[in-house]
Amino acid sequence: MAQEWNVTGDMLEACNCEAECPCFFLSPPTEGDCKTIIGWHIDNGKFGDIALDGLNVLFAAYVPGLVSDGNWKAALYLDERANEEQKNALTQIFSGQSGGHPAILGSFIGEVLGVKSVPIEYQAEGKRRSIRIPDIAEADIEAITDANGNLVTLSNPPLQLSPEPTQVISRSKRLSYHDYNLQWDLEGKSGNYLAFAYEGP
Repeated sequence: MAQEWNVTGDMLEACNCEAECPCFFLSPPTEGDCKTIIGWHIDNGKFGDIALDGLNVLFAAYVPGLVSDGNWKAALYLDERANEEQKNALTQIFSGQSGGHPAILGSFIGEVLGVKSVPIEYQAEGKRRSIRIPDIAEADIEAITDANGNLVTLSNPPLQLSPEPTQVISRSKRLSYHDYNLQWDLEGKSGNYLAFAYEGP
């Protein structure tokens, strides 16, 4: 019988597309391909009896065209503070092996570049979100606001990062990645953040 699990918390996404990323509407990326980082901070989580509270996860992917066409090259990074049981649980959840919403992302992956245990820093403060792995990856985004200072949001796009229907549209102050022969250093591009709630199987 598959293990029951659930995780909730805060997540961010940043990529090389112009705001708002066309990939959420199943349209071609702005530049023909998509270079993206997705980060999660787990506020509360359990995989069976294994607690996952406070841990971070980062997913980096190169998407060669339409997201729905698949063939993504992807790498998964796990919080080095996690013990072996927790690392196994995080791998199963965020690779999509244990079902739930992450399995949707997992279905697009054509090549797994690797899974690493690394120090991951995730910060959420006001309208800003950031995630960082020293010497490997960094995303720093800030929400876009309207003329009255209200957050600009997107609800129920065809491609959703979480069952939570509303994400806050943001712009990146920094987006960088250097690993597995993939490299990008960008700023002023698309970003989003939102609450997430996943469960499975």
